[in-house]
Amino acid sequence: MNLVLRGFAGLALGLPLVLPLPAVAQTRSKPVAARSAKPAVSVAPTSAAPIQAPSPDEPISPSDSALRVVDWVGVSKDNHALPYVIVDKVNAAMFLFDSTGKPIAAVPVLVGIAPGDEATPGVGSKTLAEIGPAEKTTPAGRYLAKFGLAFRKERILWVDYATSVAIHPIPGDVGKAEGRRERMLSPTPDDNRITFGCINVPRAFYSKSLRPLFQKKGGYVYVLPDTRPIEEVFPRLRVHALQNSGLYR
Repeated sequence: MNLVLRGFAGLALGLPLVLPLPAVAQTRSKPVAARSAKPAVSVAPTSAAPIQAPSPDEPISPSDSALRVVDWVGVSKDNHALPYVIVDKVNAAMFLFDSTGKPIAAVPVLVGIAPGDEATPGVGSKTLAEIGPAEKTTPAGRYLAKFGLAFRKERILWVDYATSVAIHPIPGDVGKAEGRRERMLSPTPDDNRITFGCINVPRAFYSKSLRPLFQKKGGYVYVLPDTRPIEEVFPRLRVHALQNSGLYR
């Protein structure tokens, strides 16, 4: 077990590596999806599964797919000495690492309403009203994310500026009917698909953990797929698996 996976063992056991957030969601195992609205823009209420009451604090454990990416990045140093996050859309979770690969925190997230791993061509130039339900996806892939200005001169972490996908807290002017905070704190990921494609994270995590690590030089964001095979999104996983098996040197 490499050092990164040992660190994740600490996360799973609830050691100090897990960011202490109120009612952090339980270990996630059910599918999720959502595309967050563009920063500081309210969105019309969306019908979805009933909101569940927040559950007691429980650490978020990485899925097998997340662990594969963790191991690959840790061994190959694919992050190029920059901090990085792994976003598991299916389980509505984010795992933050510093530039050395040390696990820092694991938190629940909200993602795009529609399942899917591709952004519709031209979606980044559309207004929110012009984006159709099937276009509200959080695209999968590897991105070099950096802070930049959004619509109201707020600095947010842009994952893919061309498609208007960013990581940011829940916008303050989003309608209460969407219940974004309740969705984030619910015990399963089933109701975490509610955004236009952006990735919503807890505000305390954003300001105290994510922003301090990413604000100077940026960092990498690995968004796991929810419809495509993971090896199609991250082809180097195949080589890494062969190297681990001893069949490829």
